[in-house]
Amino acid sequence: MRKSIFIILLLPLVYLLSKLFIFQDVNDPIKYIYSITGTAAIVILFFTTTLSLWFKKLVKYRRLIGLFGFFYAVLHMSNFLILDMELDLFFAYEETIDKPFIYLGMISFISLAFMSITSTKELFRKYNKYHKVLYLVLFLTTIHFVDAQKSLTIIQFGYLSVMSIILLFKLKKTLQKIKIKK
Repeated sequence: MRKSIFIILLLPLVYLLSKLFIFQDVNDPIKYIYSITGTAAIVILFFTTTLSLWFKKLVKYRRLIGLFGFFYAVLHMSNFLILDMELDLFFAYEETIDKPFIYLGMISFISLAFMSITSTKELFRKYNKYHKVLYLVLFLTTIHFVDAQKSLTIIQFGYLSVMSIILLFKLKKTLQKIKIKK
């Protein structure tokens, strides 16, 4: 099962590379890389947050799936810093300050980096309570995605709806736990 998940999670990268280097039919490579890596990262993030709600058999692979989400976020961030900003960190900083969707993405990325670093068995035991920030990352990343598109389409409404459903289910589950403790 682990190998199948690994192969499935590599498909967006294979698709991206084949479109860029084999078919060479991409008009704006930087924008295309943003699109594929960002979409892969956010879809994996959505999936990771719903494992315990709807995909219980895959919970034991949460770490693998989450690390793949971070992998696509790293590619997304690398595209921003290397290809789009051409490693001009001052310009990258200015862009981040000027455009709210970029700093929301940065906050999400830093949070994902923390969760990835602390996802080893030893560190996870120590920091697992901080991994609940994943739901904040889900919210910020969704807003980052919607705001980056500059117009609301059915796709953005879809992402907002999925995010809202996930957060409502998590809130309901949390309230049930609180009620049980009382």
